[in-house]
Amino acid sequence: MSSNSIGKLFSFATWGESHGKAIGCLIDGVPSNIELNEKDIQQYLDKRKPGQSKYTTQRKEEDKVEILSGVFEGITTGHPISLIIHNTDQRSKDYSDIKDKFRPGHADYTYWKKYGIRDYRGGGRSSARETAMRVAAGAVARKVINKKIGNKPKIIGSLVQIGNSKIDYKNWDEKLISQNEFFSPDEKIIPKWKSLIDKARKDGSSLGAIIEIRASGIPAGLGEPIYEKLDSDIAKALMTINAVKGVEIGNGFNSVNENGKTNVDEMVIKNGEPLFLSNNNGGILGGISSGQDIICRFVVKPTSSIISERRTIDINFKETKISTKGRHDPCVGIRAVPVGEAMLATTIADHCLRHF
Repeated sequence: MSSNSIGKLFSFATWGESHGKAIGCLIDGVPSNIELNEKDIQQYLDKRKPGQSKYTTQRKEEDKVEILSGVFEGITTGHPISLIIHNTDQRSKDYSDIKDKFRPGHADYTYWKKYGIRDYRGGGRSSARETAMRVAAGAVARKVINKKIGNKPKIIGSLVQIGNSKIDYKNWDEKLISQNEFFSPDEKIIPKWKSLIDKARKDGSSLGAIIEIRASGIPAGLGEPIYEKLDSDIAKALMTINAVKGVEIGNGFNSVNENGKTNVDEMVIKNGEPLFLSNNNGGILGGISSGQDIICRFVVKPTSSIISERRTIDINFKETKISTKGRHDPCVGIRAVPVGEAMLATTIADHCLRHF
């Protein structure tokens, strides 16, 4: 199976399956003499790990990361960094009843058609379990960005919509994001989201979500036109996340509701420096960062593993029905927030190394 890596100068490759012994990643391109230890990585993994609230999967994984190479006495050596997380709470028996059936909406059928074999235990390689290693790589990427830019840029994600329920941007409170299980910047929306997820779970269904990621403190000039623009690389990175079906930068699809006068980001001079009067383009112009906040969003579809019986087929091409039991996220978009942060961080780190 090819294409397990992403990035040019800062690159990483992940390995492992949902119900295998372990998952891991190999990160290449990290400069030497950067302070790095497990705690630097663990703080971000703890944001993503399962079983932290009743609104996510109840699989209990500590996601304790171990650095195997590339770091000596707390300092990066400039050589490949290898990371590993051991799986400890697999329940493969949950999938034994459906091992010959294809879960609709999942990668079961396409993986089987491509490779002639499929790991039915939680989706194997196609499982969102793999994203833990993306978060680990993202933690290292943040260290690289800080080293290259030096002004402690900030990358933070938030949940801005669950189902058809959107936040009110007027209530945006960045400090609130880390203080609730939904990564919500709008305190008033949380009770409604809880109610929506409770109802979806009782109905044997699930909900989709939209996640917004913002990166501040990023200088102008990052990006490689024409075919490796910063925004095109961001879009690719975010689209590789499980269940993502759409990405937008800045005003994105809402731009169609604007016109040339309202959507353009006018510029003036203030204190001898350029100042943008708006940020409809999400901090990227012509594929190159403008120095404004980089703002992107991605949509995660409703979790396909649901207990409600659905129609499908089996490996013998016989029509049948399926109910996916086990421990699944009623809204996988919640735990996608730190994953989105990580993929934006790794993309920016890659372009920092190219630019500097």
